[in-house]
Formats: sequence, C-alpha cells, structure tokens
Amino acid sequence: MNARDRILGKLKQSLAGTTPIADDYDDALLTAPWSYPAEHRVTRLCSLLQAVHGETVLTTAAEWPARVSEALASRGIDELLISPATAHGQQFAGYLALNGLVTRLKAYDRPVEQWKDELFFSTPASLTGTLGGIAATGSLVVWPTPAEPRLMSLVPPLHIALLKASEVVDNLYQIMQTQRWAERLPTNALLISGPSKTADIQQTLAYGAHGPKELIVMVLQDA
Repeated sequence: MNARDRILGKLKQSLAGTTPIADDYDDALLTAPWSYPAEHRVTRLCSLLQAVHGETVLTTAAEWPARVSEALASRGIDELLISPATAHGQQFAGYLALNGLVTRLKAYDRPVEQWKDELFFSTPASLTGTLGGIAATGSLVVWPTPAEPRLMSLVPPLHIALLKASEVVDNLYQIMQTQRWAERLPTNALLISGPSKTADIQQTLAYGAHGPKELIVMVLQDA
C-alpha cells in the first residue's frame, strides 16, 4: 500500500458512523450572472480574447488548415509542432501534402528531456486542439494528453488553438458539469485567456515572459 492509499484509507475510516450534510447549494449563484444567449457566446469570447492581444479567426472545419498556413506564412514561420496522433494533426499534414507546401512538421514524440533545447529554442509555433471555450471570461480549455502534452501550448512563441464554436459555453461551472470533470479531471487543466503577459518588472506590460507571445484561435463555426 502506497502513501496515497494509506491517507485515503484513514480519511474513510474517520467518516465511519457520520451522516453526510445535505447539499443545498444553489447553482444559480454561479451561473445566472454569467449566462448569455447562445448566438452571443462566440462573439463575446472573441471580443475578450482580442482585448488582451489574442487573435481570433472565424473559419470552418474544412478551411482552417489554409488559415493556419496563411498565419504561419505571414510571420515567416516554416515549421510547426503538431500531434500526428490527433485528427487535426493528420488533417493539417494532409493539407500540406495535397497543396505541395513545405512547412516542416515536428511531432512531440519523445520525452522532453531528449529534445528540450530544440523545443524551447528552435520551435517557433505549435497547433493544439481545445476542450471548449468559456464565454464569461474569454477562455480556452486545454487538457494535456499523451498526444498533446501541456508544453505544446506553453512553450512555442506562437500557439494556434482550434476551437469548435459548438463547444463554447457560458461559464466555467457549466463546462465542468456538462463534461463531468469530477469523473475525469487530468493532472493539469489549462484555462488560456490570451497570450502570456506580465507587468512584474517596473509595471511594464510584456508579452511572452511565461509562455507564448502570440495566441491565434481558429474558431470552427460549423463544428
């Protein structure tokens, strides 16, 4: 038995013979002030992201690879970190092959210790999916997985995120309930509300100090 099991066992024993307190929590306290008409959710999320120097692109499930390629070309970026194990990674790779484009694709296919310098100093951009969006705060929800580790969205200077418009909800409580987070919460859940920024030094706002300097959100309006 490991330390975790021992601690949980003691906690369970301490509850023997007790009666749980009835849960009379009012969900409306968290949801009512942060609810929006369905047709306004994406507009609000995009507006909040743009207010903090995030970029949003309204596109479709078929057209987003072209928009990603355009964003890379406009910045002079010729390589991109993707996950070949994801459907969107495969779709982008297929788009490049079909159109004869030469963007170099990198895969996060090894432990970070084996390519740390390349990841941190020679990987200008990454592409990841998202679990959804939150209209109330203009946030993306990103869950790291073995296919898309969290450093994919935290290290490269440019992070491109794919967001399905149908997965934008009103508030954090709603997404936690509808997606049943309590049953499958990962080690790290990321709420991304714009590029990395800080004003710690002389109260001067700087971007990219603790993560990506740029964030582009591809909003797939038909998905």
